[in-house]
Amino acid sequence: MNGLRDVVALGGPVVAILLVMSVLTVAVTIYKLWQFAASGVGRHKVLSEALAALDVGDPKQAQARLSHSRSYLAPFIKAAIQTPASQALSDRLDAEAGLALARLERGFRLLDTIAQLAPLLGLFGTVLGMIEAFQSLQTAGSSVDPSLLAGGIWVALVTTAVGLAVAMPTSMILSWLESRTARERVFADKALRTALMDQHAGINQTGEATADHA
Repeated sequence: MNGLRDVVALGGPVVAILLVMSVLTVAVTIYKLWQFAASGVGRHKVLSEALAALDVGDPKQAQARLSHSRSYLAPFIKAAIQTPASQALSDRLDAEAGLALARLERGFRLLDTIAQLAPLLGLFGTVLGMIEAFQSLQTAGSSVDPSLLAGGIWVALVTTAVGLAVAMPTSMILSWLESRTARERVFADKALRTALMDQHAGINQTGEATADHA
C-alpha cells in the first residue's frame, strides 16, 4: 500500500484515474467469468448429445438431455423441439438467442474504452510532467541542475508506464472474451438451425407416412 501511495503521489491524479480504471477492469473480468460459467458458455457436451439424439429421430431423448443442461441455449432448443416449425418461430428464436448473446457481451464496451483510453491518459500525464519539469528548469535560471531535469522526466514517465500496464492486460482480456462469445454465436446458430431442421424433417416424414397410409 505504501508503494501504491508513492506511485499515486508521483503521478498525481492521472495515475489515480488509471488505478480506478484497473479496478474496473478486474471487477468486469470477474463478473464476466461468473456470468459465462453460470450460462454454460463453452460447455456444450450435453447440448451436443441432445442434438445428436434429434439427428437420429429421438426427440424424447433430446428433451431428457436438455433438462440436464445448464446452458442458456437449452430453453431455445427445447422450444424449437416442442413448437411446430415455422418461419415465425425461427425468427423469434434467432431474436431471443441474439438478445441472450448481447447480455453476454455487456461490459465489453467498457473494457474496450479502458484499453484505448489508458495509454492516452498515461501520455497525457507524461506531457503534463514534462511541462512541469521544464518550468522548473526555467525557474532555476542559470544554475541548472541536470538531475532536476532527469528527475522530472522520470516522474513524468511513470504515468505512461502505468497507462500501458493497465491497457495491455485489459486488451488481452477483452480479446479473449470476444473470441469466446464469437465461438458461442457460431454454436448457437448451428444448434438452432439443427433443431429447427430436424423438427421440420420429422414433420415432413410424419406427413408423408400419413399420406402413404391413406
